[in-house]
Amino acid sequence: MTSKAGSKRLLWVDHVVRIRDHKDKAAFAELFSHFAPRVKGFLIKSGADASLAEECAQDVMVALWHKAHQFDPSRASVATWIFTIARNRKIDILRKQRRPDPEDLTWGPEQEPDQTDVLALQQETERLGTALSKLPEAQRELIEKAYFGDLTHSEIAAQTGLPLGTIKSRIRLALERLRHTMK
Repeated sequence: MTSKAGSKRLLWVDHVVRIRDHKDKAAFAELFSHFAPRVKGFLIKSGADASLAEECAQDVMVALWHKAHQFDPSRASVATWIFTIARNRKIDILRKQRRPDPEDLTWGPEQEPDQTDVLALQQETERLGTALSKLPEAQRELIEKAYFGDLTHSEIAAQTGLPLGTIKSRIRLALERLRHTMK
């Protein structure tokens, strides 16, 4: 028996496949109406102003349309994939906004980012994705709702019908497992 959240996850995967294989506009519209407001909320909560969050959410959904072929359901859920794109887009936009005026530029070659830092960040991201995928479904679902779906514990309780204490306990246990796994 598949849980409601599990079948929703499969539905989102099916939608991405339909976009990838058939450029299915109806599937995209459903994904857009579900995820765009959540991405915008996530970005606002992470410090972006409303206009930046809106612009970024639009960019994320355009990226979903154009990069559906890059989605791998064995590596991440659709929600995780979309929110990773959102985080990266926000960083890109903020970097672009913070570029100095040409008069303020120093002349000469820019220092390349330290490749060990780049590699370490990539490895850390992969480890987190793996750790999330190994969580029990009930815990992973709540982590995704709380951190990627931008829902409060009370909103999750209302949505799932679970007691608030159960939600808090499962999220706390999931975070402990993630901390332990990520050591």
